[in-house]
Amino acid sequence: MPGGQERALRRRIRSVQATQKITRAMELIAASQIVRAQNRLAAALPYQRGLAEVLAEAAADAGDQAGRLLGTPEDPRRILVLCLVADRGLCGGYNANVLRATERLVRARRQAGATVQVVTVGRKAPPYLRFRRVEVSRSFGGFSDRPSFADARAVAEAVVPPFLAEEIDQVLVVSTRYRSAGTQVVEERQLLPLPDPSADGEATPRTPAAGEDLPPGTVGPEDRQGYVEFEPASQDLLGELVPRYAEAAIFGALLEAAVSEHTARQRAMAAATDNAEELVKTLTRVMNRARQDAITTEIMEIVGGAEALRQAEEAEAS
Repeated sequence: MPGGQERALRRRIRSVQATQKITRAMELIAASQIVRAQNRLAAALPYQRGLAEVLAEAAADAGDQAGRLLGTPEDPRRILVLCLVADRGLCGGYNANVLRATERLVRARRQAGATVQVVTVGRKAPPYLRFRRVEVSRSFGGFSDRPSFADARAVAEAVVPPFLAEEIDQVLVVSTRYRSAGTQVVEERQLLPLPDPSADGEATPRTPAAGEDLPPGTVGPEDRQGYVEFEPASQDLLGELVPRYAEAAIFGALLEAAVSEHTARQRAMAAATDNAEELVKTLTRVMNRARQDAITTEIMEIVGGAEALRQAEEAEAS
């Protein structure tokens, strides 16, 4: 019995060590992809920043003529929720946190009497939401870890036309915002209509944090000086720029989600590697104890047998 236990423990240790090699490799791969995703996010910022500045100026010039393209609806009755998660698991609570936030948002808006449509990015979203009876009108997948602008344009084509056709009053995005290597936050933010630059008074110049896309109405590091004349009219230009802004904002959200996904996977795989190492140590101690018990039992059996033979010989001699 002790020998069988030792063999089982050896097989278990080899299995854990093999798993540890896999998790270690996945940790290194995720760490290398984090840098690439951060560089892509930083490269996309200037375009988003410039487009946000142009939109802010066009919106300020259009004023009341911007109509439903600007501001926050007071009581939206038709809402589209865009949920961004990963195509794969093994990334800790990254997917679950976004999906739970999406589920809470959908249920809260429906309880308030609104009609909610859900569009998802990432293969992990549809099974989770459908199991909880949240209908998914359209889903995208296959590019969560390395999205391209073409992917963002495809997603935008699913959410922008219904808004421009007045079939949707508000478009919300639920995703993970990348703040730093140690901080990623699940946020809900409005994509459409555009945030009103005059809602909080005069825009305050500021420099965005790494990975942060500037909303319309927020100027960049330098104050814009001079007079801007629009051709065509600012309200017409605003209508043309809204789809471009939506594409850029969705692309930025996808890039932030990709960085957050790789960061979460790197942390999860590092924790799994450490846990495997601790488990190997524990199993090794148990195996050594079992081997020592087996050796002690064998020694006791040998000594007992030798003592029995000695007593038998003494009995024959007497």
